[in-house]
Amino acid sequence: MAQNDSASASAPIAQTMTSNLAALRSLEGVEFPRSDRPHILTVSNQKGGVGKTTTAVNLAVALALGGLEVLVVDIDPQGNASTALAVSHEPGVPSTYDVLTGELRFDDVIVPCPGVPGVRVSPATIDLAGAEVELVDIFGREKLLSRALKSYLEEVGGIDVVLIDCPPSLGLLTLNAFVAADQVLIPVQTEYYALEGLSLLWRTVDRVRERLNPDLRISHLLLTMVDGRTNLSAEVANEVREHFHDLVMETEIPRSVRISEAPSYGMSVVAYEPRGTGAVAYRRAAYELSERLVRADS
Repeated sequence: MAQNDSASASAPIAQTMTSNLAALRSLEGVEFPRSDRPHILTVSNQKGGVGKTTTAVNLAVALALGGLEVLVVDIDPQGNASTALAVSHEPGVPSTYDVLTGELRFDDVIVPCPGVPGVRVSPATIDLAGAEVELVDIFGREKLLSRALKSYLEEVGGIDVVLIDCPPSLGLLTLNAFVAADQVLIPVQTEYYALEGLSLLWRTVDRVRERLNPDLRISHLLLTMVDGRTNLSAEVANEVREHFHDLVMETEIPRSVRISEAPSYGMSVVAYEPRGTGAVAYRRAAYELSERLVRADS
């Protein structure tokens, strides 16, 4: 009986490994579709702990593995995206803060991501924590990031995707990201309160579109921390899909210990455990995202 139980328990693991390897093989060496223009996406959700930074970092690395040129703009004072991409962001390092204050240009602060060709990073330092107070009297303060980023993209060229990692709030930093972006990608954790904060975020995006950035739209919802062992996770996922239809990406990101571990090593999970379920899911999500971006331009 014990042997039968062991065999039945190991069967799903074997199936998952087989599925992961098959998906990984299908993505290896594949050149992702690219648009004729850079797409600027803010990865945002004012609810913390939904996989926002994890999503920004891993999509960036996975898109680069598909041959795209990616810029990650870290505008979160915690600097978690900078940490996960192994980019220095201690106080005094040239950072996104210096761009917002006008002291430096993006050319002066953007650095390559170590070990990941195709990914560039504008790091965040703790100085950003005071930016909302320091910038409050500046005319056009909500457009500071937009102006600097537009100038950089026009001068440098060659960037396919910009991912802006926002703080888990709807303050001036996130507002700057919304004004600079043309799309919003929302990671949605499949748990009970998942939909609770989306209405507030939706209203904020609507107001920004009406008053500051008519090109902004919510274009992608990515289900994260999906736990296939629970009915609740499946129910929330179904409810999100029923409410938002085609805005919800087909790929789902599973709950994974490896995804949580990777940043402590200064790595994305795509690099940390490339054959794991989390890494494969993010690579599939990146390919799907690249297809959706090209499709939107056609």
